Amino acid sequence: MTQSLLDFSGFIKFFVGLFALVNPVGILPVFISMTSYQAAAGRNKVNLTANVSVAVILLTSLFLGDSILMFFGISIDSFRIAGGILVVTIAMSMISGKLGEDKQNKQEKSETAIRENVGVVPLALPLMAGPGAISSTIVWSSRYHTWMDMLGFSLAIALFAFCCWLLFRAAPLLVRLLGQTGINVITRIMGLLLMALGIEFIVTGVKAIFPGLL
Repeated sequence: MTQSLLDFSGFIKFFVGLFALVNPVGILPVFISMTSYQAAAGRNKVNLTANVSVAVILLTSLFLGDSILMFFGISIDSFRIAGGILVVTIAMSMISGKLGEDKQNKQEKSETAIRENVGVVPLALPLMAGPGAISSTIVWSSRYHTWMDMLGFSLAIALFAFCCWLLFRAAPLLVRLLGQTGINVITRIMGLLLMALGIEFIVTGVKAIFPGLL
């Protein structure tokens, strides 16, 4: 579908969607527990590694994701529906309070305990730049192809990673201020926003595949 220059609201929507998908506030307690044995310098290093990795993963998805789909012969509308279903599934788990269970299985949790550097795995992948965030990025990149659009999305990803870095820097203070109840409330609100975004992906894909249905 040919699109004109994406307006500024589209970049904001992509940015907010990433925040809802990743839910960095909800990951704060996980980050604290994974780095609890480290001094401030070590925790800051893990924070930087994790968010640089997230930016690299999402930028790779932004610029190469569409080519990967073409290589495997997958239409973007089919991928949009699949991505929307995945996003809705993640949103449902967030609303029900099952933090992280959809992003990290038991084996990955057990492996975390013996890893010295948790910045890339599992913090960046799969906890932050998981399947939902990657599929959402590919869907957006497939709809807008101009260099201005890609620049806007790249800046949104960079800003998102920077905001996550700031959040994790303030992780000990934020966890004390919000408490588990506050974190749970924010997680559920993010889940509602995320579910609306996922449904929009599904509806857009269904409209393209079955134009006479809706």
